[in-house]
Amino acid sequence: MVRAYTRKDYIRKIPASRIVQYDMGNLSGEFPLKLSLAVKERAQLSHNALEAARIASNRYMQRKAGRLGYHLKIRVYPHHIVRENPMATGAGADRVQSGMRGAFGKAVSSVAIVDADQKVLTIKANKKNFKDAKEALKRAAMKFPVPCRIVIDEGEELVR
Repeated sequence: MVRAYTRKDYIRKIPASRIVQYDMGNLSGEFPLKLSLAVKERAQLSHNALEAARIASNRYMQRKAGRLGYHLKIRVYPHHIVRENPMATGAGADRVQSGMRGAFGKAVSSVAIVDADQKVLTIKANKKNFKDAKEALKRAAMKFPVPCRIVIDEGEELVR
């Protein structure tokens, strides 16, 4: 596994994470059904992709189950800071730039490093909202750069 680049003492300007919330919906409610979105392979999920998935799934669940009919949780945090060595383009760029000499790069964004079969999002809901929760996770999976699968954690006997 690649070690995450997180030492903030060496980084001058760290880009802020775009993720607004990690828990949405009814935080104290008891729900018999629990579904999760798991990634199929190792990947880096950017903070923008995580926020887009959160918005897509939260908006769908809010519309279908109401504000208090579900609990949505993001289970990963973007710790790893991504660097980029931007190359100048255009006329005279070869005189301005030194290429890959000293190419440490500037901090551009942050990502969450996830392993294969790691759960990224979890939705708790009632039995009547099973299909809605599944659809919400499907919409969230479209925002990620890796294939995902939906796992039923609890309440499998309720679905059948």
